[in-house]
Amino acid sequence: MMKILCFRKSFVMLFVLSFFLFPISCVTSKDIWIAEKQIPAAVEIKPISKQIITLPEKGPFNITVKDAILIALANNRSLSVERMNPSIQKTFEDQERAVFDPVVTAGVSVQQNDSRTLNSSGSYADGSVIDAFEGNASLKKFFPTGTFVKVAAVTEITDSDQYSGSYAATRLGLTVTQSLLQGYGTDVNLAQLRQSQLETDITQYELRGFSESLLAQVETTYWDYALSQRQIEIVEESLKLARQQIIETEEMIKVGTMAEAELAAVQAEVAAQQQGLIDAKSTLESNRLRLIRLLNPPGDNPWERDITLVHPPTLPKIEYDEVGAHVAVAMKMRPEMNQAKIDIQKNDIEIVRTKNGLLPKMDLFITLGKTGYADSFSGSVNDVDGDSYDMMVGLNFEYPVFNRNAGAQQRRALLSRDKAEVALDNLKQIIELDVRNAYIELNRTKEQISASSATRKFQEEKLRIETEKFRVGRSTNLFVAQVQRDLLISRINEVRAVVNYLKAIVHFYRLEGSLLERRGISAPGLNPVEYSTKKINLQSK
Repeated sequence: MMKILCFRKSFVMLFVLSFFLFPISCVTSKDIWIAEKQIPAAVEIKPISKQIITLPEKGPFNITVKDAILIALANNRSLSVERMNPSIQKTFEDQERAVFDPVVTAGVSVQQNDSRTLNSSGSYADGSVIDAFEGNASLKKFFPTGTFVKVAAVTEITDSDQYSGSYAATRLGLTVTQSLLQGYGTDVNLAQLRQSQLETDITQYELRGFSESLLAQVETTYWDYALSQRQIEIVEESLKLARQQIIETEEMIKVGTMAEAELAAVQAEVAAQQQGLIDAKSTLESNRLRLIRLLNPPGDNPWERDITLVHPPTLPKIEYDEVGAHVAVAMKMRPEMNQAKIDIQKNDIEIVRTKNGLLPKMDLFITLGKTGYADSFSGSVNDVDGDSYDMMVGLNFEYPVFNRNAGAQQRRALLSRDKAEVALDNLKQIIELDVRNAYIELNRTKEQISASSATRKFQEEKLRIETEKFRVGRSTNLFVAQVQRDLLISRINEVRAVVNYLKAIVHFYRLEGSLLERRGISAPGLNPVEYSTKKINLQSK
């Protein structure tokens, strides 16, 4: 009797201890559970200010470069597609979390058995009919500590025509299994969840990179469109002067002060400039369609809408640091850099997971049960408090003889980590080269502005002198036409130099990774990623 009482006390203590594993295994410490990030259905890319640009649904519309950026952020369809990726990746996080969700199971079954048995004389005895009912319910849960807990209740009710009444048995049981080697600890059991969260972070940096690229496209196309408009204006002005020269030449031919052969040079220049005007209008239309695609304005047929740019290309006043400072910014802000660092973090987690796989599998299990017996279900439940019990404690051990699979996975993880480190070093070099080249191009385009302006002034003076010489008969239409063509080219080059500088600024800021911040745009992936630079020796493993 004393043994029974002692066991019942031990049973209660183990039962309570086993349930106590629930709070131990799911404490909210960051070492066990990773804080769940709430990501909306589509991640927002938006201006820091609350300014909203509303476009009419029909007809032409006027925009500044700032308006174009805001409209593209709100309407661009490619960006809308990219915004969905972090939310899609977030579903994989939820799948990994589901591994630790409680699972409820239940079942019922009814069985009837009509059978005969042999008696002592070897002949068949009377048959017997047994009706059996079984119902079960359980709650089981796996914890990040490598602990598996299952609580179950099972009821069996048997009714046989060989007995005067029915027979019922109800068992309440608890099973706890704890991994001691392979599968032990939160580091290995949360590895896939942490990797999935890092994948979500990668999609946010990818979204940031795409947003910067889109922003650069919008600004570049805006300035290309502005250049096309200004080029048409310049060509039309030059063409007007060339046609006026034809009129003057024809009058001079009529009065006999000029040979008729001089007319061909002017006519050829007019035809050449008409060709240039056709090309300029075609380029303008192509740039308009590109801008329409990026802005995606409302309306049934946006492709037919005209766009008027409010601000022409003008020279901004910007001071730059020395190139090394911009390189340092790029090392922190470039989305590719942060993605590469996250890849290293993922590899670090994979090394931990595969290292655990090298261990033997050894699990400690404890099974405790209390069973009640009676002639009814309610009676068997009340009898659970009786003396009947069952208990089992043991160990399960498993280890492949050569364990080649786990060894191969560990080596692959270590090599992948080393590869990610080398890839990051290579990326750093590429990024620094990008920034330094962009810095050179930035200064070149800036210096070209003053040079092209000086060239245009000299060409204007050259045309003035050549025109005066032509009027006094010391020059020909051919020379005047050539100088007019040179002036036309220099005027276009002057505007192109300003546009190229504006585009070089955008390109430089994009390669630096700061374009969104400099344009006042809030986007995910702003914070630089930190990672461990500790090298892991493959041979030591």
